[in-house]
Amino acid sequence: MTREVFITHVEREQEALRGFLLALCCGNKSVADDLAQDALVKAYLSLAGYQNKGKFRSWLFKIAYNTFLNHKAGCRTMDSIDEARTFIGGNEADASFEHQDLYLALRTLPPKERSAITLFYLNGYSIKEIAAITDTTDGAVKQQLSRGRDKLKARLQL
Repeated sequence: MTREVFITHVEREQEALRGFLLALCCGNKSVADDLAQDALVKAYLSLAGYQNKGKFRSWLFKIAYNTFLNHKAGCRTMDSIDEARTFIGGNEADASFEHQDLYLALRTLPPKERSAITLFYLNGYSIKEIAAITDTTDGAVKQQLSRGRDKLKARLQL
């Protein structure tokens, strides 16, 4: 892949990549932007590994997912939405942001469940694609989705 083709792909996928990382980082835009930049640099340096065998987006998201996991400071897991709200204290996501409660609830999920929920519901990936991105099995993804949904449902009920 040439540099120009890479740039074209990145321009097309950049917004989705940032949205994916923003959800993984529970609304922390500065951390999500830093991770996106790191992932794009890693992707560019790894172009030889991309062989046009799959979707560029899936390949890029896999790099971003691994970058997120390696970062580990993107979003500390909380026990409840109230704990998450107290922890962020209005510093991470704008309090008027329409998805604030979702990001707070996502913060209560372990990273693997958060990733599965984000990839499936916010990015429209299939279970098989999520398994490839996260280097896990279809069954594990189904379990992560089920657990994540149950936890989100319990935490978002008023």
